[in-house]
Amino acid sequence: MSKKPTQHTYGIATREEAEAFLAANPGINFIDILYTPMSGPPRGKRIRPHELIAVYGHGRYLPGSITVVDMQGADCEATGLVWEDGDADRLAKPAPNTLFKAPWLGEDVAQCVLSLYELDGPGSDLDPRHVLQRVLDKFAADGLTPDVACELEFYLLDQRYAGQAPTLPSSPVTGHTPTGHEVYGLRELDDYMPYLRDLYEAAEAQGLPIEAAISEFAPGQLEIGLEHRPDALRVADEAMMFKRLVKGCAVSHGLEATFMAKPFEGRAGNGQHLHVSVLDQNGRNIFGSDDPQGTPELRHAIAGMQQLLPAGMAIFAPNQNSYRRFVGNSYAPVAATWGVNNRTVGLRVTAGPPSSRHIEHRVSGADANPYLALAAMLAGVHYGLTHKLDPGPAITGDGYAQADKAPVDLPKNWFAAVDTFASSDPLQDYLGARFQAMYTIVKRTEQDRYFAHVPLADYDWCFRNA
Repeated sequence: MSKKPTQHTYGIATREEAEAFLAANPGINFIDILYTPMSGPPRGKRIRPHELIAVYGHGRYLPGSITVVDMQGADCEATGLVWEDGDADRLAKPAPNTLFKAPWLGEDVAQCVLSLYELDGPGSDLDPRHVLQRVLDKFAADGLTPDVACELEFYLLDQRYAGQAPTLPSSPVTGHTPTGHEVYGLRELDDYMPYLRDLYEAAEAQGLPIEAAISEFAPGQLEIGLEHRPDALRVADEAMMFKRLVKGCAVSHGLEATFMAKPFEGRAGNGQHLHVSVLDQNGRNIFGSDDPQGTPELRHAIAGMQQLLPAGMAIFAPNQNSYRRFVGNSYAPVAATWGVNNRTVGLRVTAGPPSSRHIEHRVSGADANPYLALAAMLAGVHYGLTHKLDPGPAITGDGYAQADKAPVDLPKNWFAAVDTFASSDPLQDYLGARFQAMYTIVKRTEQDRYFAHVPLADYDWCFRNA
């Protein structure tokens, strides 16, 4: 089965889009304009309806330093984009087809997605949307279009969080607090049906193509996938919007939702599984084959992802907590191995008819920036296709027991991952030299700030014993 690539969402939305939206939704009183910096959490402003036309007609000025804030929103002065730059403005402009109501905030609230541009016109090379588009341009130059999807895992938790480990909530339907795994359990979905119903209704209002919900491997953990599209930029926009929706709907139900990679010791972590195939100019899946291992192009793509995985770990696992997720026999991969219909490897060729043959990249955590995670994954796909790399034989059976068969070793911690990213020539080519340098500075700043804190575990281990 072939399908034509859809029109990309790259570019700038028109004033007419905003005028049509306001005409169709006269009750709107607030609009959140959202920008996603490299650290991940979206930031922005809440504006009034009379300001929206100006945003769509000209743009909205934001400080250039916003793209290099740390995970908690603090400036990273070492980037040179704060004091040395005078904290100068750039121009944020809305992305097409991202202006929708945000019903979990009230029927009078909407939101749209922004991209950052330099004042003289070009897109900021530090904006994750533009970084992803840079990678997509390399595919387009070869007459190819990635077809991608995101699946995101998250926990629903008690909202009463006071700096200690979070707790699982009681069901608003039955009062039951989850304790067992209950993977694929339907009662666990029943217990949170009011939340899920509002989530799906809000997703429909935003045009988000979310699919099946499942009760995942840990109590309180859910997974919901988004439909695959031959428009990676749109998929990344939808993943970012979906994460905000999940968290916002949870708050409206007296809950908290987290995409933190490893919220609990001894329980499954949260992954962001990325699915990819590649279409030619006729919309044909170049990975499609009667052979379960796919075409030579599929194996080239796997090999490229393997080769760039070590450098990409700083993006796929962007925080200190991210590395706690990589535990054997946990459904989180620990090596750059591949296999067919095998969830114990890092890169899985999924089951299904030949026309749907694709790769599931299982390494990325749910805490990763979806724009950058897709960019780093697709860089590996394109690198493998371009160099016609060979991934070696597929793993059969227990991938955890065969992790030593991986062709490359993955960094085991945050520091090693950032160092590997900083020195990667291929990722510099795909993501841009300035982005590579600035992302490295932001991550090293976060490392310094994170390890300046003395955690409670230090007292448990060292207070009496040191």
